[in-house]
Amino acid sequence: MVAKQIQRELSDMLLTDTVLQYAVLPESALGADRYLSSLTTISDVEVSADLQVVKVYVSVFGDDRGKEVAIAGLKSKAKYVRSELGRRMKLRLTPEIRFIEDESLERGSRVIAILDRIKAEKENGLDEDDLSESYDSPQDDRDWEGDDPDEDIIYVK
Repeated sequence: MVAKQIQRELSDMLLTDTVLQYAVLPESALGADRYLSSLTTISDVEVSADLQVVKVYVSVFGDDRGKEVAIAGLKSKAKYVRSELGRRMKLRLTPEIRFIEDESLERGSRVIAILDRIKAEKENGLDEDDLSESYDSPQDDRDWEGDDPDEDIIYVK
């Protein structure tokens, strides 16, 4: 419950707090449109058992420079975020905040793009029959006959 509340508060701070917005996107202080540059989201929050440390996983969509700036900005404002969380939430001790870059969403979008590209190539190029014929050639079977990588493995039930 504490992790979800911290995630909600941090997400709200990213949307409304100008100090965090300028830390994540310094160009916004100069008048740049913050909605077009990079997108920063809190993907997950893990709280230690003793409520002393909070790991905040942050996903940043944008170019590499934008990612580095956003993560560095959040890390530099960790003490500020901790004090704001202490003010917003009623906890006995305000935990230490650690920001960690989370690339799982970006990795997932890359996998989906690769799968879409393979699907498009499959529809445009070879049919399934053509693919199976190219993979089932007798020459390929002869190459694998003597090479059994599992021959030294003993399976126990």
